[in-house]
Amino acid sequence: MADTSPLLPFSHSLGPGSTYSSIRWRSKIVLLLVFSGLFLVPLIVSIASNDNGFKQHVQYLQEDDQNVSFSPPKETTKPQILRPGSRGVSAGVSEKANVNLKGAQEKGYPQNDSMLSWQRTSFHFQPEKNWMNDPNGPLYYKGWYHFFYQHNPHAAVWGDIVWGHAVSRDLINWFHLPLAIVSDEWFDINGVWTGSATILLNGKIVMLYTGSTNESVQVQNLAYPADHNDPLLLKWVKYSGNPVLVSPPGIDPNDFRDPTTAWYTSEGKWRITIGSKANNTGIALVYDTEDFINFKLSGVLHGVPGTGMWECVDFYPVSKTGQNGLDTSANGPHVKHVVKTSLDDVRKDSYALGTYDDKTGKWYPDNPEIDVGIGIMLDYGMFYASKTFYDQDKGRRVLWGWVAESDTEVDDVKKGWASLQGIPRTILLDTKTCSNLLQWPVEEVERLRLKGKEFNNIEVKTGSVMPLELDGATQLDIAAEFELDKKALESTAESNVDFSCSTSGGAAQRGALGPFGLLVLADDSLAEHTSVYFYVAKGNNGTHKTFFCTDQSRSSVANDVKKEIYGSYVPVLEGEKLSVRILVDHSIVESFAQGGRTVITSRVYPTRAIYGAARLFLFNNAIEATVTSSLKIWQMNSAFIRRYSNEQ
Repeated sequence: MADTSPLLPFSHSLGPGSTYSSIRWRSKIVLLLVFSGLFLVPLIVSIASNDNGFKQHVQYLQEDDQNVSFSPPKETTKPQILRPGSRGVSAGVSEKANVNLKGAQEKGYPQNDSMLSWQRTSFHFQPEKNWMNDPNGPLYYKGWYHFFYQHNPHAAVWGDIVWGHAVSRDLINWFHLPLAIVSDEWFDINGVWTGSATILLNGKIVMLYTGSTNESVQVQNLAYPADHNDPLLLKWVKYSGNPVLVSPPGIDPNDFRDPTTAWYTSEGKWRITIGSKANNTGIALVYDTEDFINFKLSGVLHGVPGTGMWECVDFYPVSKTGQNGLDTSANGPHVKHVVKTSLDDVRKDSYALGTYDDKTGKWYPDNPEIDVGIGIMLDYGMFYASKTFYDQDKGRRVLWGWVAESDTEVDDVKKGWASLQGIPRTILLDTKTCSNLLQWPVEEVERLRLKGKEFNNIEVKTGSVMPLELDGATQLDIAAEFELDKKALESTAESNVDFSCSTSGGAAQRGALGPFGLLVLADDSLAEHTSVYFYVAKGNNGTHKTFFCTDQSRSSVANDVKKEIYGSYVPVLEGEKLSVRILVDHSIVESFAQGGRTVITSRVYPTRAIYGAARLFLFNNAIEATVTSSLKIWQMNSAFIRRYSNEQ
């Protein structure tokens, strides 16, 4: 039986019989009536015409007495369905098909069934089959972790997007549940896209999500559990007056998506942000609400010129002093706030730390030179559309992220699935640097550790590769430390050459103090291997700068997969050893340097270094410095991921 009072008290909506076009037309009329004869500060035009001056924050329509509502009709109709004819970017956020080697004339590599079967992971979350992308609405409720995700239940390519649903007691072992929210109304008939969950003060749940309408434009919709007493949250009800939000004047209706988890303000209202852009300035719009049905556009949280469309925005607090996560509504002098966005133009997740003003609803970066989209990436590899939630059971903030394929759609169709989720990560402020976050695999993944083996103080001379004898190398948890010879560090000549992981030749390009690290998923001949490594550069002033990289250029002999080199600078403080943790699970390699200051996720598709032929090596390609390494390596068990049954 549906909950008869699922939300806070709310007012009536506009009326029955509306479609997207009629709702948007009525919204414009409301704006004209309210502000005719008053002052009208341009809402979006100011942004669009002043990209370069955006840091002078745009003032929004903020009359105290105004109550602009984008309330929709209570009853919905089902107009003619207009299916999009293209799978291009213009179709929206979930348009994330794999289009690799576009225009290439080479014939694809003949991957056989054995190779394709090996690629499926053993302890990362995946649906049973078909396509998956963005994580949606994660939460902890009545003893269960809930995970929703963008899913095509019909094929291993993007399309027909609905919400898949799974539950877990520990974030590692999962039960698949029936689909949670499907595309069956005019306001989401072309896709149930990304959204977020909010747990209200009374413990009830609301879910806001972006729908792609019958006209293929983006609107925001409300859903809630049919029965809040059901710990599995098996059935969801869509609010009869959806959509609750349409794009405001000046915002393209195809650039208005992905509502965040709401936070509670000092004025007793709930506040959300929604990603958008004005010209090429990425922005996060701010809306206030008391009932999740009537919303007031109150401003812009933040924006950065030149960063393009902001999607999957995330906004949350981190503690300056503690080692615990914080509820999304936490604020005060002990808190910094994170703005994270997924950059649609480059398909990377970027974040910055800063200060949030609860009164004005604006956020200011600590360092404008590393602002959102132009500074630090959350993950420098294949990791996108990430979303956090506050785990009130363990007092931590947990991060999910979509890890796409980088092979071909042809191979995805053959194997019957595409994409996976990264291992959930805890998120904390690095209180030593105060300039970056720390990401680390949730502690529960360590329960999968089986037999461990230690290697202590192994000396790796310049230009050498050393095998590490293991029983297997396909499912591993690796913790490694490295020390460079101190004499070499002091005597190496200074250099004014700039180093970049992506443009400096990869692991094969030798320098005085690097590269050195590990070769994972390698075969005996090293024809295939993925390099995870450090590179230390000595600048003109004698200081050392450390970079952390992964090189996939030799990860596979297949000619139709992406083989990129990823990475960036990683802060290393005085007295710290170089350290890395690496999770290897078949076709995914997740690498966490210096306690998670810099993180890189790789998708690789070896054809020889699979099953029992996979090996692990230490390597040192530095010219002038010997490296000493100590490691502990665990074989990893497979997670328990299957359909839920009543017996369980």
